[in-house]
Amino acid sequence: MLDGVLEIFLNIGIRDILDMAIVAFVFYKLLMLIRHTSAEQLIKGILVLLIATKLSDWMGFYVTNWILKNTMTVGVIALLIVFQPELRRALEHIGRSKLFLNSIMELDTEQIEKYSDRIVDAVFNLGKDKIGALIVMEGETGLSDVIETGTIINGEISTELLINIFIPNTPLHDGAVIVRNGKIMAAGCVLPLTSNPNISKKLGTRHRAGIGVTEKSDALTIMVSEETGAISVAREGKLTRFVDERLLRAIIKNAYEQEERQPLLRMIWRRKNDKDKK
Repeated sequence: MLDGVLEIFLNIGIRDILDMAIVAFVFYKLLMLIRHTSAEQLIKGILVLLIATKLSDWMGFYVTNWILKNTMTVGVIALLIVFQPELRRALEHIGRSKLFLNSIMELDTEQIEKYSDRIVDAVFNLGKDKIGALIVMEGETGLSDVIETGTIINGEISTELLINIFIPNTPLHDGAVIVRNGKIMAAGCVLPLTSNPNISKKLGTRHRAGIGVTEKSDALTIMVSEETGAISVAREGKLTRFVDERLLRAIIKNAYEQEERQPLLRMIWRRKNDKDKK
């Protein structure tokens, strides 16, 4: 028996190992995409139906087996409808691959430092006064559709401007601010709420909206609680609460770090241009 197992392993080539590694990686990524979402419960339900179908076949329950088989056949079409948000997230995740060009991140190191400091200063000043705020920093996924729901500003990021936008009882204080590169593109924007049922009920609409936009894009969202003044950060549908000044500055700089976010094709394109200039 051991000789047979050893022979199988010896016959496995590099191509087979690579094939299995790709399949394992894809399954891992799919699991990470549906983790802590409503899709996770749906997958469990599908597995129960599959097991029930096999058991009914083995035990000779022909009517039950026929119903389950036909249910599974129709269910393939239903799955495309039910898993529409997850399929969209998966395709967007592929679209944000490092192999694709990035036209959003155009800030150099000095600008990243400057705008990070301005955002952090504004956020913690708002937190001290317990003024609610919601700032969305656009990533590789464009948020033009969200920008259109608010009032266009298209002004350079400044601490004073951000604070003034969120002052209570002013026209733009209710809603989100969208930041692209070094500019405040719009204020008073409407964001989609999170579809995650596991989010704490203690969190209000501001936090749910902040998480929701990160489920549909690679944006970084910063939230200030008007009840406690606490700072929270959301990314990829995950919320980090009670962020201090040092950590927030590091998160923003990391999100906008040009060297780490620069795609492969863009690097090749720039090198080619440099050679052509020479």
